[in-house]
Amino acid sequence: MVQPHPFGAWSLLPPLLAILLAILTRRAMLSLFLGVWSGGMIVAWDNAESALDIAAVPLVGVIEAFGWIVASFGDDTFHAEIITFTFLLGAGIALVWRMGGSIAIARAATDRVDSHRRVGLAAWLLGLVWFFDDYANTAIVGSAVKDIADEMRMSREKLAYILDSTAAPVATFGISSWVAFQISLIQTEYEQIDGETPSAVATFLWSIPFNVYCLLALLMVLIVVLTRRDFGEMLTAETRARETGNVTREDATPLQSMKEDLGEPVVDDPLVRTFVVPVAALVIVVMGGATITGFQAAGVTPAEAVSGGDALITLVDNVNFTGALVWGSFAMVATAVAMSLYYGVMDLEESMETVLDGFGIMLTAVSILVLAWSIGTVASELQTGQYVTDIAAGFITPTLLPVVVLLTTAVIAFSIGTSWGTMGIVTPVAIPLAYEVGNGSPEMLALAVGTVFSGAIFGDHCSPISDTTILSSTFAGADHIDHVRTQLYYAVTVIFVAMIVYLTYGLFGLSPFVLVPLGAVLLVGLVYALSELDAGRKNISAKPFAGTQRREASSDD
Repeated sequence: MVQPHPFGAWSLLPPLLAILLAILTRRAMLSLFLGVWSGGMIVAWDNAESALDIAAVPLVGVIEAFGWIVASFGDDTFHAEIITFTFLLGAGIALVWRMGGSIAIARAATDRVDSHRRVGLAAWLLGLVWFFDDYANTAIVGSAVKDIADEMRMSREKLAYILDSTAAPVATFGISSWVAFQISLIQTEYEQIDGETPSAVATFLWSIPFNVYCLLALLMVLIVVLTRRDFGEMLTAETRARETGNVTREDATPLQSMKEDLGEPVVDDPLVRTFVVPVAALVIVVMGGATITGFQAAGVTPAEAVSGGDALITLVDNVNFTGALVWGSFAMVATAVAMSLYYGVMDLEESMETVLDGFGIMLTAVSILVLAWSIGTVASELQTGQYVTDIAAGFITPTLLPVVVLLTTAVIAFSIGTSWGTMGIVTPVAIPLAYEVGNGSPEMLALAVGTVFSGAIFGDHCSPISDTTILSSTFAGADHIDHVRTQLYYAVTVIFVAMIVYLTYGLFGLSPFVLVPLGAVLLVGLVYALSELDAGRKNISAKPFAGTQRREASSDD
């Protein structure tokens, strides 16, 4: 039975309003603010006790809204660290740009990464390697390949898609903060269950083949990259880039634009090391800092960690990933400043001005992040996630369990724009339900965990208020709403196939080791069919350009 909810269906209004307005108007910040404001007015209306209170609802709503927005800056240390990391990374990228490092790495890679397909494959492979953190994944991979992608006439929308649809899915499989967080949620629920359960680590490991959306999302990126078959708005974007060399839409508003914001590099003959060394400093400090904090906080020895099991999970669970990102981004800035002075590229005053300019190129992204977090606060205040979960819980059967959990999680993630928040909301409901429906079956528990991951990442990919989606747009240099609109077609295609896989499993009990490869085959067929269908409708060619085609010089970065 669904419990009474304090706000009912009204709890869905703020996030859905923000998302709908963002997609229709392409104005992310205005749409997000209106969503936060609407949440404030709902709270004000609920507290109104007189006609005067009702008349003051819009004003009180604004007060509530700004209270949530201000709280998003500092109430959560995680948010403050991500803001600091983003600003510092912007400064590091700006310094590397002014020293010509980005251009040098693009020139050096052009001989090997000499086609649209190879750029996409390089970005995908780099994304798989950097599985420790999705934020750093988008930042490092985006910074490394953006200029090469421009050279090969890859649209910024396509690059943002590759970054976004690799970074978050791959973080759900390896040693990452995502996995440690989910395992801790599983363990918490197991402690509440009066019965025998497998270990939380074993449940996570068995959930990997059931994490169908994330597995297929990674395969979808590879399929699209290798075949160069696109559909939906991505086909329009790629056709524009291929035929005109314009990697962004004519009236687009990229979240960062190096040439417009920073000007041309200050050297004529840039060195590859001015890119490689600062980025290496970032990577080394992040990995080293994360490892050291993990060992210190967990109280385990290296030998215990290497042996695996609970000691390794305890280590990962105690790693300070966001703190390490801050230290690493500062190391990147310090290294870049030192190199600019050593090579005489810029003096100290010019370097500091570039640092401030780097902060500036991240201002739009940080503003959208803060407003997106504010929407998440509104959703928490109005108990949006609990409302959706309570409704879905009444329809769950063993056959429908994966699909219901998948769709419920997807709706919540889409609405509140955070995968972690969604997992925190749904896992405490999904685990007990799966235990009851499956009579304690370890496989049913693993299935529930896998579908929670899948739904959370899908909703995250489709939501314009998702932080990882915003950062993918930022480091690809794409218009944020253009990224959301183009990625949406692919994400929906993948979750459609994932639902078929889950339904087939529920009806026939086939192994996911068989179903996921069949899902991959279905994806290939859909990509070819939809690309031909959409190309015919738009009267353009669905076949990729044969050979190497570079972008001619233009004012667009």
